[in-house]
Amino acid sequence: MSTPEHTVRIEPHGRSLHVSEAQPVLEAALAAGLNLPHSCKSGHCSSCRARLLRGEIRYPGPRPPGITAEEERNGQILLCQARACSDLLVEARLIAAVADVEIKTLPCRIAALTPLAPDVMQVLLRLPSVERLRFHAGQYLDVLLEDGKRRSFSIASPPHDSELIELHVRRVSGGGFTERVFGSASGAHTALGVGALLRIEGPIGQFTYREGRAPMLMLAGGTGFAPLKSILRHLLERGVERDIHFYWGARHERDLYEQARVLEWARCHPRLTFTAVLSEASATEAAHHRVGLVHEAVLADHPDLSAFEVYAAGPPAMIEAIRGSFLRHGLPAGRLYFDSFDYAPDSVRR
Repeated sequence: MSTPEHTVRIEPHGRSLHVSEAQPVLEAALAAGLNLPHSCKSGHCSSCRARLLRGEIRYPGPRPPGITAEEERNGQILLCQARACSDLLVEARLIAAVADVEIKTLPCRIAALTPLAPDVMQVLLRLPSVERLRFHAGQYLDVLLEDGKRRSFSIASPPHDSELIELHVRRVSGGGFTERVFGSASGAHTALGVGALLRIEGPIGQFTYREGRAPMLMLAGGTGFAPLKSILRHLLERGVERDIHFYWGARHERDLYEQARVLEWARCHPRLTFTAVLSEASATEAAHHRVGLVHEAVLADHPDLSAFEVYAAGPPAMIEAIRGSFLRHGLPAGRLYFDSFDYAPDSVRR
């Protein structure tokens, strides 16, 4: 028996979608090329919050943590978790910054594979010569897999250097795609090596650089460095004059897999400051690095955030800590931009 479908009208975009009762509304919108605001897709970050104007929805479990009971009573829903129980009329936020970028599905080949750390691989993708992927610094793409599954990866290269698309792939236990990427080093039968053909969909996401003059604080957790690398290269190589303090949080020094590159950037660009923060530092590491949680290091250095813009990318726990503490230290809510993501096995969507 087929799953019932409903019509979902998204305003102010003026788009109508056919969505099955088993499908998250956000997933259907993205599949239709409608790049709605979102980030974690797990119900934590509240980026995909929208107003339900008409109809009924359900969540697959209890109310997601990214929305409060009061917000729910006021008609707010999280599109990444909401399933349509009837035809819907939804009012979503309109992000003008990404409205001019088309989401496309394109073939590509793996041009190079370079280990950056024991569990992080740099993957360079080459598009056909007649194709280019237009994107904003900070966005991500999906690698389309068999059986309708996909994996999401932030684009680490900047828009002005898009001949090769750079991804940072973290090895995930149980992740079929990542195991195949890392299997190339061992010659595994199902490995994805140089020359392998892939299909990608993108660009996706609203975590993008915004033009401005305010000093910037940038926080990366693990491979959250990838989208911030795109933004940093966009700024530094285009000669954008802004003060930037970049913090990279990781467990151990080996997890700061491109620290040497960042240090070289800081040497060449006096307006860039770099601070590494290790949460599980050994005694030797502690002698040379800040120790603790990355967001706490930022607050120790900058207790008054009222003058800053903040860009943060990393796991949900880090983003939740930032959202919970930075606003209390004076950061205007409209100056916090973040990308929250889990390291999960292959899934239908990020």
